[in-house]
Amino acid sequence: MRNAYLTSHFPLISIILFSLSFAIYSEQIIIIYLKNIGLYGGMIEFFSERGIQLTLLFLLWLFFFMLFSALKLIADTINELSLLFFSKDQEGTDLKNVRGGAWIFLIGSLCSIAATVHIYFLLGIFAACCLLYFIFFVYKIGESLTSLSLIGMIFFHVFFWFSFGLAIIYALLKLYNSLIASLPV
Repeated sequence: MRNAYLTSHFPLISIILFSLSFAIYSEQIIIIYLKNIGLYGGMIEFFSERGIQLTLLFLLWLFFFMLFSALKLIADTINELSLLFFSKDQEGTDLKNVRGGAWIFLIGSLCSIAATVHIYFLLGIFAACCLLYFIFFVYKIGESLTSLSLIGMIFFHVFFWFSFGLAIIYALLKLYNSLIASLPV
């Protein structure tokens, strides 16, 4: 007999590993930047080099952990909301079927640890995991949906993530423009 909760910890491990790989890359970039502007030498006078690196790594890991946790919460909500709108499943078997997709993110997060040398590798692995999980999700759910419901569900997901991305880009551009406008130049 197989335990239904055997893979329940995979999302947490995936978030931890993805956060660690992005934090390692970001730490390297920040340390190079601090050395270039001359602050790193002054920081070493007050703290040990290893202490600075570990503190920076922990803070970056915590930031990325919160970011990926929030994204997972949003993604789970959107998945279940799309099942509510488009699936006729009353028992929740569709939701149980897609839990196996946690393997995709676990394998991707293990690969991301080895890819901390370049941001494009990290982003590519993360994007590939998201795309593969979406394909897995549609494949597993597609059996219980009509073709019109399947198209509606795919459109719902694409529309939400596109709108979410545009809202973030708009907010960042608005913040950047207000920051530039406030400079006394």
